[in-house]
Amino acid sequence: MYKEKLPYSQSALILGISSIVTACCCWGVIGIILGIIGLNNANKAIRIHEEDPDIFDGINNAQTGRTTAIIGIVVGVLSMIWHIYILSTGDYQVLFEEFNNMSDEY
Repeated sequence: MYKEKLPYSQSALILGISSIVTACCCWGVIGIILGIIGLNNANKAIRIHEEDPDIFDGINNAQTGRTTAIIGIVVGVLSMIWHIYILSTGDYQVLFEEFNNMSDEY
């Protein structure tokens, strides 16, 4: 018997992975947004699969997408809090100068 692909499962996985990558690079904001969308898609896919598990295949993508989306949201929030702290304490200039000194050595 042929099973259909589970709707939203592949997009949940892609968005979850993208949220982790962008949470590390883009001040955390884009990672949080992609993580929330990915988590929403994963929950939709899991809900569809629970209604009729014999029809759909791909629940692993949805579960992995949910996990990666949660990780992306957490990393994004931590990154955003860290950036706000660095900017509010004035340590950003010190961090930037240290980075320039390290790049000049190479």
